[in-house]
Amino acid sequence: MIANRPRGTNDFLPGETEKWQYVENLLRELCREFGYQEIRTPIFEETQLFQRGVGDTTDIVQKEMYTFNDMGQRSITLRPENTASVVRAYIENKLYGALQPVKLYYMGPMFRYERPQAGRYRQFHQFGVECFGAASPEADAEVIALAWEFYHRLGLKNLQLHLNSVGCPNCRPAHRKALQDFLWPHLSELCPTCQSRFEKNPMRILDCKSPVCQAITKDVPTTIDCLCDDCRDNFEAVCRYLDAAGIKYAINYCLVRGLDYYTNTAFEIIMEEIGAQSAICGGGRYNGLMQELGGTPTPGVGFALGMERIFAALAAQNIEVPIETGRDVFVAAIDETADLAAFSFLMQLRKMGIKAEKDILGRSLKAQMKYADKFKVKYTVLLGGAELAAGQVILRNMATSEQQPIALSDAVEFLVKEIK
Repeated sequence: MIANRPRGTNDFLPGETEKWQYVENLLRELCREFGYQEIRTPIFEETQLFQRGVGDTTDIVQKEMYTFNDMGQRSITLRPENTASVVRAYIENKLYGALQPVKLYYMGPMFRYERPQAGRYRQFHQFGVECFGAASPEADAEVIALAWEFYHRLGLKNLQLHLNSVGCPNCRPAHRKALQDFLWPHLSELCPTCQSRFEKNPMRILDCKSPVCQAITKDVPTTIDCLCDDCRDNFEAVCRYLDAAGIKYAINYCLVRGLDYYTNTAFEIIMEEIGAQSAICGGGRYNGLMQELGGTPTPGVGFALGMERIFAALAAQNIEVPIETGRDVFVAAIDETADLAAFSFLMQLRKMGIKAEKDILGRSLKAQMKYADKFKVKYTVLLGGAELAAGQVILRNMATSEQQPIALSDAVEFLVKEIK
């Protein structure tokens, strides 16, 4: 029996991977423009990092983590998200001693044991940014602007930015009480998970996907209703910065995000055309996370977006990613006597940065020319025993079908000038 890939995972084949590279390169370039540097963290961490960082009342920790004991009987978890890992790396590597703010980005695979469906996989890929050391609302707006600009450069349209404030430790208790007072008469109607959240973290109930729970929480007191003066001023300032950047947004009073570490700003970018999993980006501020994971209090703000959902969004709007899979030059050996010389010529071209190809299956010259057509090459170089004896090659322009002899010693330089 042939082995199949694990459920909820994907193979990305040639033709697709070039599209991924294009998007990844666009993200890297954008981060350079915004002053963000790349960080790479382990794919697995100690389990308690995510229990403390993500929150033990979240669906991620309660239901979705890939957790196991290693050979040393340590509890290890494949990372379900990367913010907690980046915060851990910031503390462990003393990045608080670097020039502030510290602006980082990452991309790579994450793992959650979810029911596979369109837009949700058990191994998925995320890109994200984290900005540490800046408490200003301008930092929130910059992070949002980076995400917004990325989608703009991809050409995506009909996007909605949803914005909310989830408050701070000073005003959360007021919202918690108002929420519990509202939900108490309906406690028995909530799903078992939300019943357990009622005392531990009732705000998590707003993130429940159960239709029954969503109906019950439709008119609950909002976090905006309960904000303290500082949080209200901060939220209004974030809105002003977004206005200054020309970024439109809608206030979503039910937006709380699925992670416990958020404070103040929470946001999502929505594209309804891709179906139920319409959020293609999400993030916000998490000023308490650094201290929760053992560091000194340090403000932080960031976002993450799913790479797979980017391609679902592009497909939904029929946007083609520009990719290059062709070659510049094909080197054809007319006969066996010229095979080594043709290979040498091929390698000289590649050393000069020319995308060059040669047959390595011993095809006939006619078959080689058909093979060359598949690469959409600009030039084919024909080299045989007679050409070697004359110290030249035959250069064929594939667009015009014109052929001309050229000195072997000049051929590489000529092709480099023509192509570059």
